[in-house]
Amino acid sequence: MAIETNKKKLVLVTGASGYLGGNLCRALLRDGHSVRAFVRPTSRLPSVDDAGPLEVAYGDVTDYPSLLAAFSGCDVIFHSAALVEPWLPDPSRFFSVNVGGLKNILRAFEEAKTPQKIIYTSSFFALGPTDGYVADEKQIHKGESFCSEYEKSKAVADKIALQAAADGLPIVLLYPGAIYGPGKLTSGNTIAQMMIERFSGRLPGYIGYGTDRVSFSHVEDVVSGHVAAMHKGRVGERYLLTGENASLKHAFDIAAIITETRRPLFHIPLWMIEIYGWLSVLLVARITGKLPLISHPAAYVLRHQWAYSCEKARAELGYNPRSLKEGLEEILPWLKSSGFIKY
Repeated sequence: MAIETNKKKLVLVTGASGYLGGNLCRALLRDGHSVRAFVRPTSRLPSVDDAGPLEVAYGDVTDYPSLLAAFSGCDVIFHSAALVEPWLPDPSRFFSVNVGGLKNILRAFEEAKTPQKIIYTSSFFALGPTDGYVADEKQIHKGESFCSEYEKSKAVADKIALQAAADGLPIVLLYPGAIYGPGKLTSGNTIAQMMIERFSGRLPGYIGYGTDRVSFSHVEDVVSGHVAAMHKGRVGERYLLTGENASLKHAFDIAAIITETRRPLFHIPLWMIEIYGWLSVLLVARITGKLPLISHPAAYVLRHQWAYSCEKARAELGYNPRSLKEGLEEILPWLKSSGFIKY
């Protein structure tokens, strides 16, 4: 089942105050649709500039009545709300939001009856690591071990979404890579955070030896993939919205070339990063209540490769991600002009 491309829709976006959700609201408005942003009462509203008027519905994906009320009259549901952190002091929150929230979405979809399609934002973590190969949409997480509770929650949610698709619910599953770009410095915007640490001198060396590989996805490319999935995505199908597969070492090398600065002179072993991560959790987060930039689960992630192919999305959605070099040529000047880095 496909949504007609020429008819404008009333679209609900969960997680609209987040990095991806805010950009998605803006893109949908520019595409001519009416957008209802679903946000928590304590969250800041997404900035849509002059893209158009934005309707707001307050609630939480863990609060079923507020979610059901927000579904009223909607044609398409974009479920992008998620708790995205490598570590939290209360890991049960990952499952209440990422798993329980999805269950509420599916239940509200069936009860509301008016929506025609769900576009569900999963994560590359839901598919599991790809040590030594490049995976596609056929990969299912083995479920034997997890680097973080976030990864585990997204893998569990993925199985629920796949079962809903098998049961005939009109759902399209999207799997972005590591999202980055200008705009909002969230913990999920890994490249931006790492570049700030790199150019501030707090991260003087490479992390590891370049054996890690992550699929980096520019936020604007991921957003365009979401909009395309509404128009062209086949229900029940999975699409990887990934980009260039590269190591953090490669990203730092590209950044040095762009900024005409010296490359890092040494490598920081991952075991040292893990110790730093544990100390950050035990001594910083537990005492100050602030989430650490690097925790031990983040170090565990770097011991694996997370490389994926987006060829299916290219062929069916017209997805065309930019290279990491093109993305960094955009984000580094933005970080500089915003006062986050100097070079």
